Order: sequence, then C-alpha cells, then structure tokens
Amino acid sequence: MLKKILTKKLLVTTAAFFALFLIYIIPKSETQDFTDKIPQKLEYVKENITTDVVYLLDSYDFLARAEVVVNSNRTIEQKAKELMEILIKGGAGESKIPNGFKSILPSDTRILSLKYENNLIKINLSKELLDINEELEEKMIEAIIYTLTSIEEVHNIILYVDGDILTKLPKSKVNLPSTLNRQFGINKKYDIETYKDINQVTIYYLNKYNDNFYYVPVTKYVNDSRDKIEIIIDELSSSHVYNSNLMSFLSNNTKLLSVEKNDDLMHLKFNNYIFSDNINEQILEEVIYTICLSIKDNYDVDEVIFDVENKEITKKVLKTIE
Repeated sequence: MLKKILTKKLLVTTAAFFALFLIYIIPKSETQDFTDKIPQKLEYVKENITTDVVYLLDSYDFLARAEVVVNSNRTIEQKAKELMEILIKGGAGESKIPNGFKSILPSDTRILSLKYENNLIKINLSKELLDINEELEEKMIEAIIYTLTSIEEVHNIILYVDGDILTKLPKSKVNLPSTLNRQFGINKKYDIETYKDINQVTIYYLNKYNDNFYYVPVTKYVNDSRDKIEIIIDELSSSHVYNSNLMSFLSNNTKLLSVEKNDDLMHLKFNNYIFSDNINEQILEEVIYTICLSIKDNYDVDEVIFDVENKEITKKVLKTIE
C-alpha cells in the first residue's frame, strides 16, 4: 500500500517537473506572438484628417465639385496652396484627385507666391498658366475662383501671372475684373434673347461617376426678373434638365409655395411632392444639397429651413455643406 502511494506521488512530481520544463523551453505562444504584432500606437490620427472641396473637370468637361482628403492642421494660406496644387496637371496634389476627375491648370504651372488677408487671396502663378487651349482658359479661371472661395474665409481673389495682374485671357481676349469672386460664374450657359433685364443664377445639378453622385454648378444668364430662388426651384424640378448629362431628383410636381428671408435665414415652404418618402416625411439628401448649394452661391444667408405644409422638416447650416 505504501509502495503504491509513493509510486503515485513520484508520478505526480515527475509530471509537474515535466510541465515546468515544457513551459521553460517552449517560446511564447502563438497568441502572445500575434498580440505582440498588433501596433501599440496608431500612426494615423483621424482627428488630423478632413475633406476640402476643389473644382475639377469631369468626363464631360464640366467643372464639378469634388471632395479631397487633406490635413486639417493648416493655415488658410497652406490650405489654399494645397488645393491649388491639386488643380495643376501632374502637380504635387495629383494623387488626391478622385476617380472620374482631372485637373485643369497646365502642367509646370508654379505657385510663385500666395498671401491671405481680410477675406482676400493674392496669388501669383508662373507664365505656364497661360499655356492652355482657348476653349478651357475661361473654365481655368472659374476653377481657381471656385476652389479658393470654397475656403470659408476667402471671398475674393486677385490673380497675378509673373507679378502682373491678369486682366485679359491671352487667347479669347476675355476681359477679367481685377478682383475675382463667384460672380464670375462657372460652366456658363446663356439663354437670353435681349441684353436687358438679365438675371444671373447659379444652379447645382447632379452627375454620376460609377455609383457615386457629385454636384455640378451651372451659371445661367436668363431674361427672367423673378427672384432667383424661384428660378432655381423651377429649373431643378423641370422634367427636362437643359443638358442630358446632368440631372435633378426634385419631382416636377414640387411647388415652392412661399419664401421668407429674415436676416441670415431663408425659410422655404413646399408642397409634399418634395418628399421622397411621404410616410416618413423624408427629403432626399441630393435634393437638399442641390437647393442649398444653389442658395449659397446666390444669397448671403447662413441657414435654410425646409418647411412642408407648415411643418419644419429640416434646417441646414450652409457653411457645413461646403
């Protein structure tokens, strides 16, 4: 009996020593190895990344609103320079261009200087800027204006070429104002019969690349004395958009019932055809954006309220949609 007990204790002791031996000679477990390979510190800091807006050529040669990923920790001048570099063909920002778009400024164009002060950017570009086809030179100016003024603090631009203010396009001889802003227009379309009572209205339409929608602004010159918001809604709700490559999701049964503008607020009242879903009282995001972006380019307001049959559906702060 004693022999059996001693034998049993010996076996237990031997097993314990064997287990300790295995723990000593076997390296860290695969689980430990895998854990050790997980980075303990993330190099990519999400808080330092944001998106900015640039205006690039799409496949139909419209200047379109495109979003690019950039670093958020920049001064206004650094931001403006980074966005301008995206506009230059083969430039330092070319890798940021989304699929379906292309830059418009001639390659080898250099930013000689860029200064910001009191809502104004003065930018001096090299003479290579002028090496562009005649049919694109006006759009090139539009792209510069709309890209730089997409920065909230920037309202006006003075464009220099090799130190001289650019006052005339070299090939088309189109005169340019010494100070440029969005009143210059973009993707211009003239639908006028007389040069009297011309109304200039910029309207944002939709286009699509693969499965992604994007926004295309078109500045129309029309003989129409109505308030611009009425023209905007009529154009977006038309069953026939003027160009087959552009579209709008606003139902042609939508009616703008009234408009109230108080200080920095515009209050729009619609019938219920503006809804994409009557049960849940939803308006398509694309409809909201085409209207709000159009208002932002035509009015000095900060907020827009969408009201359907005397019920507020949504309110948009315009600076958050740029």
